Amino acid sequence: MAGRAPRPHRRDRSGLDDARFAVVAARFNERISKRLLAGAMQALSSAGVIDEAVEVHWVPGSFELPQAAALLARTGRYAAIICVGCVIKGETPHFDFVAGQAAAGIQLVAVATGVPATFGVITALTEAQALARSGGEVGNRGQEAAEAALEMAAFVHAQGAGGRPRRVSGHSAPDRRGGGALRSRPGGK
Repeated sequence: MAGRAPRPHRRDRSGLDDARFAVVAARFNERISKRLLAGAMQALSSAGVIDEAVEVHWVPGSFELPQAAALLARTGRYAAIICVGCVIKGETPHFDFVAGQAAAGIQLVAVATGVPATFGVITALTEAQALARSGGEVGNRGQEAAEAALEMAAFVHAQGAGGRPRRVSGHSAPDRRGGGALRSRPGGK
């Protein structure tokens, strides 16, 4: 069983005082995703990020996380995007496709846009393993993803990029259509 992630490296966050963060959460396996979201929100709060500087966006499942993260990164509004979700292995290879594509897609968002996009997606064989990784004995992958996002946002800022994404696919201006209310609940309720 994998253990906890390494302790986060606390970088100087000066210049990021009014930075905004987005958390994209998958509704599939929602019970686990809510625990991951809570961990991410707690980590951001502990780092001094106020609730109003965090937007939560819900998507159908982990497969949709990269598309949502890419759209949000391209707006230029966020210092980092935190993706949380849960994929539990079933009887078919569907697990492998969803988990692999979610990981690859989230990585591509960060590389293509310059906006940190972190992977807080649990891949587990059982619900018990997922619970252990969403606030149980093995930690909370949502919290760890938020801590990684904070560290990477500070790293990007220190490199002079200031968290502004490079435009991809021909966008010349930030997309202001946005979406999702602050701290929205699953299904927009």
